[in-house]
Amino acid sequence: MTIKYKEVYVHETSTVVGPYEKKGPLNKYFDVAYDDLYAKEKSWEKAEVQYLNNSINVLLKKIKKTTQDIDLFISGDLLNQITASSKVASNLQIPFLGVYSACGTWVEAIIIASNMLDANQAQRIICSTSSHNLSAEKQFRNPTEYGGPKPKTATFTATGGSSMYLSNEKSNIRIESSTIGKVVDLNQTDVFNMGAIMAPAAADTINKHLRDTKRQPNYYDLILTGDLGLYGKKILIDYINEEHNIDISKNYNDCGIMLYDLKKQKQVNAGGSGPVCSALVVNGLIIDKLRKKEFKKILLVATGALFSPTFLFQKTSIPAIAHAISLELVE
Repeated sequence: MTIKYKEVYVHETSTVVGPYEKKGPLNKYFDVAYDDLYAKEKSWEKAEVQYLNNSINVLLKKIKKTTQDIDLFISGDLLNQITASSKVASNLQIPFLGVYSACGTWVEAIIIASNMLDANQAQRIICSTSSHNLSAEKQFRNPTEYGGPKPKTATFTATGGSSMYLSNEKSNIRIESSTIGKVVDLNQTDVFNMGAIMAPAAADTINKHLRDTKRQPNYYDLILTGDLGLYGKKILIDYINEEHNIDISKNYNDCGIMLYDLKKQKQVNAGGSGPVCSALVVNGLIIDKLRKKEFKKILLVATGALFSPTFLFQKTSIPAIAHAISLELVE
């Protein structure tokens, strides 16, 4: 399902990151960088709340508005019952929609916001997300104290909070269209190979978007996936070519690879993951390049593995989803 928009604009973004992201190649594009994973809090979960809350405070300062000026806050995260987003929402006292598509959560939030803005149901919306390496490890791969080695296909949950302010007031970057993805389940079960799990969902959504819009891959300066990582990226290039006869190899990259220096930061294995991974890359680097007119058209395809430890322990397969938005420079 692809939807085109007339009056949905990106005004400002904010990025708050942890120590691993601070040491990565995109450091200069982040607003706030913490030196420790606790962010002066007493738990990893409380630290994630702090990262997310800080990103909204930074954003409000940039747009010179208060919480009372915002019509709607849409956010989601990886914690059970999207607790980080709910905690922040309770402090903001802005009407709140909590969303979840795993690592595709942030783009789902943007799609909902875009639909409401284009329908003139709201005028000022903040879309946010967060993730924390250790709160995610604790929840999905417990116990962390076991210290078992991970295979090279494993990805590394990014730590941070990131927000975007959308409005139907004109700016120089707009959300041109969106494509809502389908859940794809190819009977994959390896929790340490999320790239393989999510690549078919990304292929399905990219194929749907290009066919709905009657575009070729070269229409975009860059096609970005959320967090397939090093091996998932290779799988997607091959899979979408074989299944849909689409060649994206010339203008495609993955946010999970861009967020870290994979040669120097060995602990990230195949690259970054988590819902904040794509948000940090887009809200930092990509928005900057659009403003500088180095890019004019971007297709962001955020991917998510829809699983829980409970179902995993019951030996069920891991389904995946991918949602896409088209970002365009207004000239």
